[in-house]
Amino acid sequence: MEKLVLIDGYSILHRAFYGMPDLTNSRGEHTGAVLGFLNMLGKVVEEEAPDYLAVAFDLHAPTFRHKMYKEYKGNRKPMPEELREQVPRLKELLAAMNILTVSREGLEADDILGILSKRQEKAGYEVTIVSGDRDLLQLASEHIMVYLPKTKSTGTIVEKYYAKDVKAAYGVTPQEFIDVKALWGDTSDNVPGVPGIGEKTAKELIAKYHSIEECKAHAEELKPPRAAKNIVEFWDQAVLSKELVTIVTENDLTFSMEEARRENIYTAEAYKICKELELRKFLAKFQGHMEEISRNLSGNSGENSGQSGFKNAQPDEKSLINPAEHLHTFESILDAQEALEALFEKEKDSCVGYYLFKVKKEVKALSVSLGETLIYAPVCGDMDELLLPGLLQGLAKHHTMVGFGIKEDFDFFYERNLMPLGEEDALKDHLQDVSLMAYLLKPTTSVYSYDVLCGEYLGVMLPSAEELFGKQKPETVYEKGLKGKPEIGFEKIPIYVSYFAYGANQLYVPLCKALKEQGAEGLYRDMEHPLMFVLYAMEREGVYVDREALKVYGEQLSHKITDLEQKIYDAAGQEFNINSPKQLGEILFEKLSLPAGKKTKTGYSTNADVLNALAPEYPIVSDILKYRQYAKLKSTYADGLGDCIRGDGRIHPTFQQTVTATGRLSCTDPNLQNIPIRMEEGRNIRKVFLPREGSVFMDADYSQIELRVLAHLSGDQNLIDTFNSHGDIHRATAARVFHKTPEEITDQERRAAKAVNFGIVYGISSFGLGEDLHISKKEAQQYIDDYYEAYPDLKKYLEGLVRFTKDTGYAETMYGRRRPVPEIHASNFMQRSFGERIAMNSPVQGSAADIIKVAMIRVYQRLLKEGLSSRLILQVHDELLIETRDSEKEQVAALLREEMEHAAELSVPLDAEVGQGANWYEAH
Repeated sequence: MEKLVLIDGYSILHRAFYGMPDLTNSRGEHTGAVLGFLNMLGKVVEEEAPDYLAVAFDLHAPTFRHKMYKEYKGNRKPMPEELREQVPRLKELLAAMNILTVSREGLEADDILGILSKRQEKAGYEVTIVSGDRDLLQLASEHIMVYLPKTKSTGTIVEKYYAKDVKAAYGVTPQEFIDVKALWGDTSDNVPGVPGIGEKTAKELIAKYHSIEECKAHAEELKPPRAAKNIVEFWDQAVLSKELVTIVTENDLTFSMEEARRENIYTAEAYKICKELELRKFLAKFQGHMEEISRNLSGNSGENSGQSGFKNAQPDEKSLINPAEHLHTFESILDAQEALEALFEKEKDSCVGYYLFKVKKEVKALSVSLGETLIYAPVCGDMDELLLPGLLQGLAKHHTMVGFGIKEDFDFFYERNLMPLGEEDALKDHLQDVSLMAYLLKPTTSVYSYDVLCGEYLGVMLPSAEELFGKQKPETVYEKGLKGKPEIGFEKIPIYVSYFAYGANQLYVPLCKALKEQGAEGLYRDMEHPLMFVLYAMEREGVYVDREALKVYGEQLSHKITDLEQKIYDAAGQEFNINSPKQLGEILFEKLSLPAGKKTKTGYSTNADVLNALAPEYPIVSDILKYRQYAKLKSTYADGLGDCIRGDGRIHPTFQQTVTATGRLSCTDPNLQNIPIRMEEGRNIRKVFLPREGSVFMDADYSQIELRVLAHLSGDQNLIDTFNSHGDIHRATAARVFHKTPEEITDQERRAAKAVNFGIVYGISSFGLGEDLHISKKEAQQYIDDYYEAYPDLKKYLEGLVRFTKDTGYAETMYGRRRPVPEIHASNFMQRSFGERIAMNSPVQGSAADIIKVAMIRVYQRLLKEGLSSRLILQVHDELLIETRDSEKEQVAALLREEMEHAAELSVPLDAEVGQGANWYEAH
């Protein structure tokens, strides 16, 4: 029998909207619901393999069957604007996928599903109905299956119901399920039901009496007595509810099975729309259709694309670029060099896109885009290793070389003496990074790949790695291919590698223009671009770790963990798995009867917020928190750092510029910025980091830089005066807030002022402050009110930031770094409040991040300029660490303080506290 799949459009889209993250593409379009819908569509098509496929939509959202229905369902919340804007895009996409959509005035989607499923069942078809609405179980039969997606803690699962499955799950037939819902009601859809009758009672009554009419006829027999009384008293409500939940199954609705016949849904037009929406995860499903898509899109691209498809790409073009006919492949770099040298003079001073294809950090191929020429050359053998550096030097001599994430290439350049650390040469001056440029333009985007950027800035479409190779990484495909085990897509490696060079070549000029238009040209030229080389130099230097000291540190933690375990077991009166939230919850909240939050299906919550609230009064909880901290220190640092030590005895972390939306640097492999230095055991890990022999560590840390930036930006004279007094900022703030002299301030008052000082720029609430200080919400609000009274211009400034962000859609630092804040216009209160907090903290946090970057560049350049052997090796938030030769200590201390304190000219002093020591712990 042939199969028809019918999808409840709004139901699945609505479910996807609330089940998926609030995704937006680079143009600010909301896409999460569309992606969620497509994921479910792909799953259904794979599992059900339908011969026919259609999606039913309410003609309006929502429509109503009759006046009484409107009276009840009209009270539903309106569709959020973030979801509403995705509806036409989804319908456009379904049309491009050759999927029939069905709507009709006066019929809701579930009516359409009822009519079509019953009609086609009679015509001899198998039918699957896909919906999140359990009311549709009334349609289940021997040949109609209701497919219900359901969200579990482990992800989405699917429940499938034929008539027998409804009977097994609910104890009633599908037809009787209508009566169950009539008694039970549905608060989410404003179906009233009968008060006092829940799901369990409704199922039991209908299983016994089979209908609400029979239940009323035997009202005096019903149990519990409340049900007997209420079914009589609220009979009209029960009848209305039954009418509301009964789905129409007979109607003259026009429907063509031929129009619903499933064709290939992964079409060229659908691909175009998915690329525009930047639905990267779904695009992998187009992998097996790329040749046909390429032919179709190339054939429809028109004259505007030009013969090559590369030059003069206009922003309104939506054609797929296929470089195959313009790609020259060479078996050696020597042949490639001959081909390129002929172009050097012809294309002199032009932009060159390049890409080094690496497998396990070893370069395997070079791709170059120069004018309309694309070169691909595999690197193999000693001859290529000798020629490749010369070729790159030749390219850099008269051209700007542009790539993606080029800091990853610096090892190759450095090891071949193309870019000696600290030396100005042609290659270094001419290297540009389009990923870094794109990050400055849109720092909230997580991906800066060739396909996304070419789509956004050139209006041309390139297949991503996922589309070309599926779930396999290109490097894996390449390696297997060389071993004689080619994966699908091995032949596409040259094309894939060339896309990077093509994208870099074509993107450089429009991105430069976009940076200039946004006022971010200086940020790239004077800050992010030079910083890239500073970071590489830091990564190259690394920092020495004493393995033996690290081992001892780990053993000390192990002893403390063991002691805490026993202490916790003694307090609990038994042994249990402290790392099991379920077992821990049972011990704390059942056996020991500690006050607990709401119990969920998985047990009691034992997260940090819950335990922190209990810790002051319950020693066992305090010990559990310590246990968790020590266990994390042991696994992450005592054990984890050892795996990161290289053969030279040093750790070489990676610093990333394009991760955080605020402009702060991030650190990985390992993350040295997350060491919990507020606790002594966390600070102790710094003792294992040692300088070279004949050197010390010199550490400089900005003092309260964000508060100082806030004082400068807000122009609040009281706050400025507080800093200019050079006293204890928190005690001075407390004195202003509590109208006392600094000497009269108590420790509690200073602590309160400190909490407000650091929390105010992050939009701290009275609830949050109360939690931090263990005071009432009313007291906390009074602290905040008094703080704003002491610093009146500060409040005006923060309110102005929110207004500015609402007007422009972005927050901006003092250096012109922008952060888009789409959340500030969200219909959801929590999201909108989050957006307002971003509007307040991004200018301050981002400006502070920019200042430390300026300081890093200046310190690095001064060390080189003055011919010093000391080297900048680490940056952790507002702190710089220099491995300083003993003979250079005074000079380094002076330049470090000078460059950090003059990295920006503020209306308050920038104080940098400089220390030194025989290890990192002593230096800070």
